[in-house]
Amino acid sequence: MVWWRSFISLYCCRSSAPFQLFLFTVVTFGIALPVVCHRLLYSYYFMKDWYLSPMSHDFLKNNLKEAQDTVQYFQQMPPEILQSPKAQDERFPKPWLVVTVVTVQRKAEYHYLMQVVAKFHQLLQNCSHCGSNRILLCNVQEEPEHNEDARVLKKFFPTIERFKDPKDLLGFKVNSQFEKEKQDYQYCMNNTLSRFDPKYVLMVEDDALPEDDIFDVLHHLLTQRKSKTKLENALYIKLFHPERLQRYINPEPMRILEWIGVGMSVGSLLTFLYLKMFSKPEKLWQLFLYFMIYIMLLVELVGRHYFLELRRLSPQFYSLVPVTECCTQAMLFKAQSAQRALGYLDTVQCQSGFAKDTALYSFLRERHEYAFVVEPNLVRHIGLFSTLRGLTIDPKLL
Repeated sequence: MVWWRSFISLYCCRSSAPFQLFLFTVVTFGIALPVVCHRLLYSYYFMKDWYLSPMSHDFLKNNLKEAQDTVQYFQQMPPEILQSPKAQDERFPKPWLVVTVVTVQRKAEYHYLMQVVAKFHQLLQNCSHCGSNRILLCNVQEEPEHNEDARVLKKFFPTIERFKDPKDLLGFKVNSQFEKEKQDYQYCMNNTLSRFDPKYVLMVEDDALPEDDIFDVLHHLLTQRKSKTKLENALYIKLFHPERLQRYINPEPMRILEWIGVGMSVGSLLTFLYLKMFSKPEKLWQLFLYFMIYIMLLVELVGRHYFLELRRLSPQFYSLVPVTECCTQAMLFKAQSAQRALGYLDTVQCQSGFAKDTALYSFLRERHEYAFVVEPNLVRHIGLFSTLRGLTIDPKLL
């Protein structure tokens, strides 16, 4: 029975590497991370039963306040800043980028459309390289006057309405709301191209609030990155992917290489620091393997989303990775690729389980195309009330 005494003495000796690493692991994953991360929404340690409902309630409450502030923003806007749509068309006959906001009537008190348009307008006003960029509203409500936000904003921004004439509804019939959403998307994109002839079209849903650096990042990606030629030939560039789907353990296998790379690089640094502070173990590769797995577990359990946020320090730090399937909150198309996407969408009919995001993703393999997603996200999804799947009485952030 001498062997088990040797084993215990090895692991309980405070100066031994196994005991130090064991204690380090227990303190990290059993004490420190649960304390630090239990209120982080996208962490494995998030205490959903305790915090999800109050956090969702606070989110909606803050959203209502933002909506009220946005209404005041347009009420107090000097008339010389908000030019008429006609004046804007004359000033910028061929914009570099058009932001097309696709909108339907939503929960009126949240003013999602106004929040999104106000933020884009503020960013354009403060952007030194966005002089020709434009905002276009595309109202696809079947009775357009019922979309109250769009009705107010059409005085200030160019607006197109799919069902402006009641006759447009005659004979209009689709098999599902998913197919209507696809056709709405095509209508808005096609009219953007024909009206403005821009170089790029940014298709945005009316509950996708832009981040402060969206135009700086897009300008860097499309004009300064060495890969800009490849970007220009992509079918689309997606600017949003749900945070809950950004984990390493997910259906997207290409993240596994990134995960291993993070573990190896940071694990090497921790191994070096350990050797500087403590004695060298007999098997160095085991120490490196430990720290590699340690870091991989740490970034996954804390939440990859939170480490991606560090990239916001500079546009140069944003990454472009192969695109994932969900979703279409914000999609960037070059004019030529937009024409290809419109043609592809004509060949399919959307339905439950095959929405327009799935359709666009399916074209990549079928048509030998490629696309990218920007990380971290360049827009935030603020609409908890879904028009596609019906209004939710008590919506949650997850």
